[in-house]
Amino acid sequence: PQGIGSPSVYHAVIVIFLEFFAWGLLTAPTLVVLHETFPKHTFLMNGLIQGVKGLLSFLSAPLIGALSDVWGRKSFLLLTVFFTCAPIPLMKISPWWYFAVISVSGVFAVTFSVVFAYVADITQEHERSMAYGLVSATFAASLVTSPAIGAYLGRVYGDSLVVVLATAIALLDICFILVAVPESLPEKMRPASWGAPISWEQADPFASLKKVGQDSIVLLICITVFLSYLPEAGQYSSFFLYLRQIMGFSSESVAAFIAVLGILSIIAQTIVLSLLMRSIGNKNTILLGLGFQILQLAWYGFGSEPWMMWAAGAVAAMSSITFPAVSALVSRTADADQQGVVQGMITGIRGLCNGLGPALYGFIFYIFHVELNELPMPESPSGGSIISQYHLQQNSIIPGPPFLFGACSVLLALLVALFIPEHTNLNVRSSNWKKHCGSHGHPHSPQAPGEAKEPLLQDTNV
Repeated sequence: PQGIGSPSVYHAVIVIFLEFFAWGLLTAPTLVVLHETFPKHTFLMNGLIQGVKGLLSFLSAPLIGALSDVWGRKSFLLLTVFFTCAPIPLMKISPWWYFAVISVSGVFAVTFSVVFAYVADITQEHERSMAYGLVSATFAASLVTSPAIGAYLGRVYGDSLVVVLATAIALLDICFILVAVPESLPEKMRPASWGAPISWEQADPFASLKKVGQDSIVLLICITVFLSYLPEAGQYSSFFLYLRQIMGFSSESVAAFIAVLGILSIIAQTIVLSLLMRSIGNKNTILLGLGFQILQLAWYGFGSEPWMMWAAGAVAAMSSITFPAVSALVSRTADADQQGVVQGMITGIRGLCNGLGPALYGFIFYIFHVELNELPMPESPSGGSIISQYHLQQNSIIPGPPFLFGACSVLLALLVALFIPEHTNLNVRSSNWKKHCGSHGHPHSPQAPGEAKEPLLQDTNV
């Protein structure tokens, strides 16, 4: 069935909101289950789980994108949402199976990528940036509210109710796709049969990375993105666990931290970013964002009190302007027929970081012995968990070693970014890429070469 109405961005927005709202509800319960399941090496196991998931997503994303060009978007929206949310009910059934399925689900956990392809099908080129921004803002909005709701319900009614509610919302999302979401890729725009050949270049996750060295400016931008996003990806995977188990935040405090950081990030990426781009220019905005990121990571690394985490979180919101500024720099300086190629390179680098970053952070936590030998202590009357004596004794000098490593990595990124020219046309030699897109592309959307064939590389923009 075609669904309700004609394909629109709002269909994609609802799919994203429901999926990440369900996962946001489980923020606090997941931190508790993770520590109870792996009490000895919590951070190491968390890094390995998220690292395996990220690498599998990076490897499978281009193939799923190519298949969605043949079979349509709706079926792959259904597939990705189902497998992404499949681990949710297992949290209370079997924690070991829960984390195992999370790792394996990375093969299909690329809903954002299919959503961006869906949006590209139904929008004109000049509308696409705003449509992508709406989808990204919806993702942020879902995470602003859901962790706080999940923490409150877990404290009042127990975590089992939260898991049941998250499962129900995930099922609602699947039903919405089945019943209401229309197919965005018309039948006449697809290949003649489902047996249409898919070339290896379409499914090769390293295709974009192979082109990095062909232009010195592209190389500088990609090195900057790699060095700055590697610690950011690792931080996303472990920071809320770090707040809960090491810094002594309560579940409600972690949820409030996510909400405040999300709101500040939305403001920074809309109002502040536009003001900075107009006043100090594109390159200087990138440098400023990297400077904020260095300060934030160093603050996280040396901070030993909860108020320091809150202050550093405000700086973290300002550091979120870096990647939008990098994308804008590329879109302004690249030729019109090179947009998809260069953007694909940068987002491919970020996809790789999504796999390497969490594993790296978990390993650094492990070698510096940042662990707890006991379950979290009872909460104090003020609402925060009492920080264990183990933490105070062992980690009084550097509470968060991975964050200091990240600060050094971003410092290198800042030094590399200094050599990126402000106004230079990027000339990526990609004749084979163009030839490939010309022979296999679909004329249903006036998008740049490469963008139609690798929509899933857009996954890491968010």
